[in-house]
Amino acid sequence: MAKAFGFGTDPGQLAAPQASLISALAKGVFGGSLAWDKLCIGIGVGVVIIIIDEVLKLTTRAALPPLAVGMGMYLPSSLTIIIPIGAFIGFFYDKWANKTKNPEMTKRFGVLLATGLIVGESLFGVLNAGIIAAAGTDTALAIKAEGFGVVSDIAGILLFVLVIWGTYRWVKKVSVKPLATDAGASANVQVGQNS
Repeated sequence: MAKAFGFGTDPGQLAAPQASLISALAKGVFGGSLAWDKLCIGIGVGVVIIIIDEVLKLTTRAALPPLAVGMGMYLPSSLTIIIPIGAFIGFFYDKWANKTKNPEMTKRFGVLLATGLIVGESLFGVLNAGIIAAAGTDTALAIKAEGFGVVSDIAGILLFVLVIWGTYRWVKKVSVKPLATDAGASANVQVGQNS
């Protein structure tokens, strides 16, 4: 990945915000150049967000999760925009799952799908970096023609929506079917009752 993209803040490089943050803190503490005023402002913002979150939880059904606020502050929006999209998909899936015969099992299938999508994206990212490093060009897997940037972006979004819709539809079908072990257990119970 370092050979394919590099790590840093330059365009085209992979952002490593956690590593950059820890590195800046370590250099600041040991080098004596830590911006304590900014650190204190961050601590103050964190305390205020926690207080607001607790008050909201006590008085309403709303919340302001401090972790989400923190991620939104130091991760780029291109990464964090997927989090609320996933939250909305999960909310509607769980709402549907509550109406099934076995809501807990159905919700587990949804979590497994979401986890699989995250892991699959990560593994593809590593594979893509290997292909780019081996080919020596970052367009090794490019399939769009020149001048079709907007069209290909829209097609990518539509393909993403179609894949998410299709996989969740498949999971919904699979999750309401009884598992093989459940079917075997119920058959054994019926045989025992008939005897």
